[in-house]
Amino acid sequence: MKVLLVYAHPEPTSLTHHLMKVAADELTAQGHQVRESDLYGMSWKAVFDGLDFPKRVNPERLSFIEESGHAYANDCQTDDVKHEQDKLLWADAIILGFPLWWFSMPAIMKGWIDRVWAFGLAYGYQGAGNKYRYGEGGFAGKRILLAVTVGGPEVDYAPRGINGPLEQLLFPITHGTLFFSGMQVLPTFAAYGAVRVDEARVEEVTKAWRQRVAGLFEEQPMAFRWQNGGDYPDGHTLAAHILPKKQGIEVHIAAS
Repeated sequence: MKVLLVYAHPEPTSLTHHLMKVAADELTAQGHQVRESDLYGMSWKAVFDGLDFPKRVNPERLSFIEESGHAYANDCQTDDVKHEQDKLLWADAIILGFPLWWFSMPAIMKGWIDRVWAFGLAYGYQGAGNKYRYGEGGFAGKRILLAVTVGGPEVDYAPRGINGPLEQLLFPITHGTLFFSGMQVLPTFAAYGAVRVDEARVEEVTKAWRQRVAGLFEEQPMAFRWQNGGDYPDGHTLAAHILPKKQGIEVHIAAS
C-alpha cells in the first residue's frame, strides 16, 4: 500500500518529527511505499491568495471557489499545489503529524489544506455542488490518521477536562475537513505532555505509536454519519427520529 506522511513542526528534533520517522521506518519495514511532505522543510507557502491563480477567470474580484475550480479543471494550478495533489491522489492512506497549537493545527498545515483541497477535488466534486460530501468526494476510500503532540497533560483533555475532549476540539478537522472530502478518519493518536518528555516517556509513546501505525489498514474508522446514507433526508439536517433529545457534535457520530 502507499502512505503519505504530511507533518508540520519547525524543529527537526521535535517529538512530531520523531513520530514521523518511526512511522516511515515501520511502514517501510511492512513493505508499504512511503512519501513525505515536511512542510517546514519545504518552506511551504501557507497563505492562500491570488498568487495561487496564475490565470485568473476574473482579475477584478477574487472568488476562491471560482478561481480554484477553474485552475483545477484547466491544469493551471501552481506547481507546488499540483505536486502535493499528485501525492494525495497516489496515497491509499495519509498520516498528518502536527503539534496542537491554540487548539488546532499549525498555520502552515492549514495553509497546505487551503491550497491543495481544490474545488472539483476535495469539494464541489464532479461539478455537483454539495451532493458528494461527508463520506464521499475526491478523496473517498483513503484512510487518514492524525498524530498530534499535545503540550498539556491528558487530564486537561478528559471528558470533563478544562480544555475539552481532544476529539471534540479536532472535530472541525476530522469531520469538517477530512470526512467532508470523503476520507475514512481513524481515531486520533495523541502524545500528551509533549513540552517536557524524558527518554522513558518517548519510549512509551513510540511503542504505542508503532502499534497504531501497524494497524493503519485494519483499524476501524470513526463512525461519522454519511450525508447520503439516509441519516440526513434533505442533505442538511439530521433526521428527527435520530437522537431526538440531543444536539451538537456527538449526534453526527453514529456510535453516540
